[in-house]
Amino acid sequence: MEVVAIHQISPDQVIFFQWQWITINATMVYTWLVMAILVVGSLLITRRLSAERSLSRWQNLLEVILGGVRSELREISQEDADRYFPFIGTLFLFILFSNLLTFIPGYVAPTSSLTTTAALAILVFFAVPLFGIAKLGFAEYFKEYFRPNLLFFPFHIMGEFSRTLALAVRLFGNLMSHEKVITILLAVTPFFFPVAMQILGLLIGIIQAYIFAVLAMVYIASASQAHETKASN
Repeated sequence: MEVVAIHQISPDQVIFFQWQWITINATMVYTWLVMAILVVGSLLITRRLSAERSLSRWQNLLEVILGGVRSELREISQEDADRYFPFIGTLFLFILFSNLLTFIPGYVAPTSSLTTTAALAILVFFAVPLFGIAKLGFAEYFKEYFRPNLLFFPFHIMGEFSRTLALAVRLFGNLMSHEKVITILLAVTPFFFPVAMQILGLLIGIIQAYIFAVLAMVYIASASQAHETKASN
């Protein structure tokens, strides 16, 4: 077993366990931790859901968060948001809790790893055509990739890949740069200023979760609506 200093360029470099070709790094461990918290937390909160006026504090908090997400998705898509809500809501909650847990000593947000942000962006990459196909059908959706003629097909594909890359790098860059700044400040001025920056970092984490979810919804909705408009013309 090998343990590396926690502040590295990426949590991928923090190895907790390694045996032959099996490697468990900080990114994997903290990703599992966030998923476990979300699963156990949702089970505990939803096991006693109530439709009465007197709600538990946790149910009330959950309804506020999910209600806000659903309202935002409805405003962006200009249609019923329930078909997008499970996917976008899961992305938002995962990124949100990944970032909020940074106040725990020794914890490193898995979203500060490019492998995690790339995986999230790849999910969005595949979700865009899947939602579009579910709405318009396979043939109608993919006709758009060959308009105005076959020569434009590679450019449409390049646009999809570049959008996915930008989504991954944006989240990774913002969160990684924040963590490195905090590390430097803790070494130089280990008192009030780093604490203030840590609080600011939590706010940035919330904003980044919101931005990622909104961009994912914009990509999905805009692609579906653009293809639908061309199909109806």
